[in-house]
Amino acid sequence: MTAAAVHDAEPRTEPVPAPDPAPDPARSEGRVLGVDAARGVALLGMMAVHALHVADAEGRPTWVGTVALGHAAALFAVLAGVGTAFLTGRARVRGGADTRRAAASLTARAIVIGVLGLAVGGVTDPEVATVILPSYAVLFLLAIPLVLLPTPVLVGGAVLGAAGFPVVSHLVRDRLPLPELGNPSLSWLVTDPLGLVRELFLTGSYPALSWLPYLAVGLVVGRARLRSPRLAAGLAGGGVALAAAAAGTSALLLGPGGGLARITAASSGLDPAVVAEALTIGPDGTTPTTTWWWLAVDSPHSSTPPDLARTLGTALAVLGVMLLLDRVRSPVLAVVRAPLAAAGAMTLTFYTLHVLFLDSPVDVYGPVTGYVVQVVAVLLLGIAWRASAGRGPLETLASAAGARAARWVAP
Repeated sequence: MTAAAVHDAEPRTEPVPAPDPAPDPARSEGRVLGVDAARGVALLGMMAVHALHVADAEGRPTWVGTVALGHAAALFAVLAGVGTAFLTGRARVRGGADTRRAAASLTARAIVIGVLGLAVGGVTDPEVATVILPSYAVLFLLAIPLVLLPTPVLVGGAVLGAAGFPVVSHLVRDRLPLPELGNPSLSWLVTDPLGLVRELFLTGSYPALSWLPYLAVGLVVGRARLRSPRLAAGLAGGGVALAAAAAGTSALLLGPGGGLARITAASSGLDPAVVAEALTIGPDGTTPTTTWWWLAVDSPHSSTPPDLARTLGTALAVLGVMLLLDRVRSPVLAVVRAPLAAAGAMTLTFYTLHVLFLDSPVDVYGPVTGYVVQVVAVLLLGIAWRASAGRGPLETLASAAGARAARWVAP
């Protein structure tokens, strides 16, 4: 879930120097609905990954595994960067009181999301859902130095990070203990804090260090003119091209380049089922370190350069399409988009409820029925809540914590 989801700040016509307060989400004229709609798409995708089957009996990806697995989480991470740009006035933060306010606000939000994620993780079976909130809290902390950087540096850093962080991870993980891959919890924070930090940053299902390029790209996009149709078309077209290039490069390296044969030869000591899963529906956040050729795969959640590039491309494409649809005046489209955007405006709340629902006695449904019930519930509740109460309850909590922290460090 979503770091993007917890940001309720939206762009204004002029940059604002302070990170808070956010505008009332019930007033759509202050929001870019395409961003909320993209958040809604990411939410429904994450729910599909948890509620439906991502692989069939033979271990081959289902349509859910192909369409949503890895892509939904990456979209949330990119939108986290977009939301951070909104939070900091859609401009580089330049020292002094603005830096203190931005750092305090992001830290406070990270604490709220992190504590919430650890609490939810403590009562959720990782076989049911791997809770992403603690990793997103880490991303908020890592965003603090990023908001100080000029946009060209962020672009270059995203490119270098997507290529370099997986290499660093590959080198370092070979010298670290095997990850537990359980859901981070408050008890884990007490019993093994170093192990928890290690998994959140490097070895877990959502390694924050490898995911930094998502955040940097989102910051760059969030600083741009999101209401520009040219930008939206560029994001859509460029995103598709990037995803296709990444997938094509991976296929060439693994096939004609001999990478798959090298991986097979180097993985003789591993469980064949684990190797097959890592190559198809993806490993749990990171690849094995038996050979450098693992960095050529682009399976979901492998956090390799091709995987990061491909999922970055799909995230940008989805956001671009949603922004383009903002330009379309159609009553039918408006009816479809309104509940999607409303749900997208409170994805922290809905993601939390979704995970708790899945691991509770209340979920007595089969996979498809349960997913449909949840989708209908979040769309209807989202539009009703937005019309009556405005910001979601957990979004309100995170925003209030950020605002109070910002005022405390720089009244």
